[in-house]
Parts: sequence; C-alpha cells; structure tokens
Amino acid sequence: MSVGRSAEGREVQIPLQQAAPSLAPPLSLAVPPPIRTANPWSPGDAGAAQGVPQGCERGFLPLHGGFRDHFVETPDAKYCCESCRLVLCQPRQTECGHRFCQTCIADILSRPNPVCPADLEPLFKDKIFRDVCCHREIMSLKVFCRSEAGGCQEIMSLQQVPDHLNVCLFFEVPCPLGKCKERMMRKEIPEHLSWKCKFRESTCEFCMSKMALTELQKHKETVCPAFPVSCPNHCSYTSLLRSELSGHQQDCPKAQVSCPFLRFGCSYKGLNQDMREHESTFAAEHLRLMAARNTSLETKVEDVKAELLERYKVLPGLSSRLSELESHNEELREKNRQVEQKVAAMQKLMSSHSEKLLEVELELRSLRLLRDEVEGLRGALEGVRTRLSALEGGRGGASSATHTLASLETQLNRHDDMLSVHEIRLADMDLRFQVLETASFNGTLIWKIRDYKRRKQEAVASKTLSLYSQPFYTGYFGYKMCARVYLNGDGMGKGTHLSLFFVVMRGEYDALLPWPFKQKVTLMLMDQGPSRKHLGDAFKPDPNSSSFRRPVAEMNIASGCPLFVSQSVLETGSYIKDDTIFIKVTVDTSDLPDP
Repeated sequence: MSVGRSAEGREVQIPLQQAAPSLAPPLSLAVPPPIRTANPWSPGDAGAAQGVPQGCERGFLPLHGGFRDHFVETPDAKYCCESCRLVLCQPRQTECGHRFCQTCIADILSRPNPVCPADLEPLFKDKIFRDVCCHREIMSLKVFCRSEAGGCQEIMSLQQVPDHLNVCLFFEVPCPLGKCKERMMRKEIPEHLSWKCKFRESTCEFCMSKMALTELQKHKETVCPAFPVSCPNHCSYTSLLRSELSGHQQDCPKAQVSCPFLRFGCSYKGLNQDMREHESTFAAEHLRLMAARNTSLETKVEDVKAELLERYKVLPGLSSRLSELESHNEELREKNRQVEQKVAAMQKLMSSHSEKLLEVELELRSLRLLRDEVEGLRGALEGVRTRLSALEGGRGGASSATHTLASLETQLNRHDDMLSVHEIRLADMDLRFQVLETASFNGTLIWKIRDYKRRKQEAVASKTLSLYSQPFYTGYFGYKMCARVYLNGDGMGKGTHLSLFFVVMRGEYDALLPWPFKQKVTLMLMDQGPSRKHLGDAFKPDPNSSSFRRPVAEMNIASGCPLFVSQSVLETGSYIKDDTIFIKVTVDTSDLPDP
C-alpha cells in the first residue's frame, strides 16, 4: 500500500492488490509500508444503512450476539443486550422498551409464543423497530485494536475498526500470492515474500526465466533449454545445452544409425563414425540396389501409363453421358417443381371451393325433397278431382269436394312459389360456382370480352354503359378486386375512348388485411397480333382516396383511366380479333404481407 494525501489534506491509503514478489520492499527498511490485501469484509446493505462503512459488515459484525471487542471504558448497561448481555450489534427495541441484538431477537421470535426475557411481555415482530440512535452511540464507543494481542496499541471508535484493520501492521492476513496457505501479520509480508514463501517468484540461473520456486527444480530437470546435459551415447562431448542435444544426436560419432541406402535394400546398422567407411566399401552394392530399384519403378510407371491411357479413352464418353444425365436431371427437376406448384395451387383451390360445393349439394337435396312433395300434392289433387267428378250428382258432396280442391290448389301454388325461389337460389349458386372456377388468386386478371360490336352498340345506345369482370384476388385470403370497362368511354373519354377502371370489392378476409389498399396496379389492353404491342398504364393508389379504403358496400368507387385507349387505335389495330378483346389487370403482390 502506498500513501498519499487527498485534496482536504487527509492521509489516504492506496491498496496494492495481490502484491508481486518483485514489488516487495527490501528488508533493510526499518518499518515497511503496510501492504493491504483483499478487503476482509464483503458488501452488504444492512450495515451500510446503519452507519457501518459499506463493504465492512462481514467479518466486522459478529455472526451471533453482540460485540466482543475490548472497550476502553466499560459500556453502560443500556448498551448491552437483554439476551446475550454483550454490547448491542444492530440494536432492535421492543414495544416494552428493551433492546436486543438483531440475531438475538430473531432467535426469540422464532420460538412459539415469544416473550421478552426481561419482563415476560409478549413480543410481536411488526412492533419491533431498529434503534438507530443507540446504534450510532455504540459505534462511537472507543475500543482497542482487535490485533492488541499481536502488539497493536491503537485506540479508535468501534466504527473505525474496519478501516484500521485494513492497514493495521499487526493484523493477521493470508499470503497475498493466494497459493500459500500460511497466515501472518501484515508487517511480516515483505519478509515472507522475500525468503519464506515457497511460492515466491524465482529466476532460473541458466535461462533466466521467472517462475514459482516450487516449479524451479522441475523446470531445470525437464524443459530448461540452457541446462547442461551429457550425451546419452557417452561420446567425447561431456556437457551440452539441452537445446543443442537434438542437433548433436545427428552428428554424434557414438550414435547408432542406419545406412542411408536403407530404402533401397541395404540393412547395415552401425555407429555414426563407422558409416563413412561402410559407404565407401559397399558403394558398388549400393549402386546395384539403386539400379534394381529404378528398374522396378520404371516397370511400374509403364504399367500405370498403360492403365491411364485405357481410362482416358473412356473419359470422353463418360463426360458426354454425364452432361446428358445432368441436363435431363435438371429438366426433370424443373418439371417436378412445376407439377408441385400446380398440385399445391389445385389443393388450395379445391379446399376453398369445397365449402361452396357443400352448400350447393344441400340446396339440391332440399330441392329434390320439395319436388317430391309437389308431385305428391299433384297426385292427391288428381285424386280429389276424380272423386269430385264421381260426386257431381250430390250438392253436399260437391260443395265439400270443391272446398278441399281449393285448399289443395292454394297449397300447391305456395309450393310452386317456394320451388321457384329455390330454383333462383340454385341458379345463383351455380353462377357463383362458375365465377369461383374462373377466379384468379395470384393478383392477375385476364378478361376476355366477346361480342365486342354488339356490346359497343349497347353502350352507345346507353343500354349497358359498363361491364364488370369476374372477381380476382391477390391470394387465397387476399384482397378481392375486379375491373370495369366503358366500351364507349366515360367522363372525358365518352364517345372517343375506351375507359378502363380498377375496383376494390368487399372480401371475406378484409378484417385481416392492411388498409388502405397500397399495391401497384397495371392496366393493359392485349395485342392479339404477332407484334404483341400491348397498351398499358400503371398507377399507385392514393391512400387518401375512398376508392382504396376498406369497402363498406359491395364494392368501392372505381378508379382508373377514362382516356385509356382511343376508339380509332383500338379498332384499327390488332387488338380486336374474332369480335373479342382481352384486358389484363395486374396487382403487385411482391411486398404484400400474409394475413
């Protein structure tokens, strides 16, 4: 720990956490500066709230009962616990006015039917409070240092004890290196780190590496590169550095080595110093072995070349076949992908139409039952008429039969009316089913308008001013839309142009869709000639227009192009063929979120 001064002139202690051996002061100092180890008190809230310096409660406060410190003056009885009779630690006052340590009162309250040991009054947890004033007075009482037995003569207030113990030279602390288990007075730490601690830092005298003293001997015996060792072959070199031993082994005259021509068949082994004599004596034999090995290798090379030539002949055919198979495989993958898309689309379409088909079947079933009932009534009516003819001779019988006949005719007329209603509903369901069959669910409409001349004449004569297309959708659960065309024009284009508009309709899933409608719309008149010069226009919906808000009626106000295409361009080009025109409407669905 070093010493400095604060701005107010007070002395400040600066701790050195885990002081290294190299930083230990020399023993020649008369009084070594105090070295502060890790704080012996861990943080907590209870003590800090009661005047104990934060971070000093644990170790300073007794685990149970009151303070056992050596007080300079005997504390007054009012500062003693009624239970343990020690000086109060974190005092608590009861409703009857007696004081207890926090741990003591907790023990008393844990018993059944707790009572005050001083006056036997019943105690209640919610009526016991912290005595802050008493705590403050106790913390100001003077005490001797807790290291008094070790030789410290300091006197301080009880509250100053934790700060003093952090710098007290006589306070017992563990070795700051952390590995050593010994404990000593703080003033003995420099000597311990310099001479006594077996984990102190030391230096290898051969390689000058630094390490713990306990590891030094093992380092020298096993890994030190500068440590002197002897040759294991007992040659003339009696002392070598460990780092040089590997290189020496290759040149050592007493080392046992194999002949360099071992890979060619020579099996001689001997000392390094005898190898040169062997190489010169058996040079001819070594050449013969190399020639034999070379001949064998040449034969193998020729065999490999022949085999490779045979394989090279097959490679072009295999490569061509592989290319064909890859191309065919790619075509099959594309077809498979298209089939999967079509199957998925058909499955979605069938699932969306299944409910409509079920409704139609139920209507047909009820209609058949109604027809059977009508046929039965007609048979009964014929029977009544026959009986009426037989009873024409009698007045009373004739009057009764006439009344019955009138009743049956009324009932028959009512059933005929019901039958007519059902036939109308059935026709409506059939029309809706046909519309669903031709509906598009990808945001694209192809509208085929037949009998153009007749429809144009009806528009000119103001019989049928406009035509609506079948509905189409941006998805199976998306926006419902249609197109509206004025063959003789509308507004500014009346009599001169074909006017084309886009209409947002009320759909079954509007509650799940974002509004207003914001998707880009493209309107197009299809060219049926070979040049395919389609006429088109596109627009982004105005979010403030009522045409693109969520529909409250069957459909919103149409929005589009009154001057879409002039009548002269339409009727002179190849846009009309077989008295038919095609109109295409595309709605951008790329950025449309799923509902």
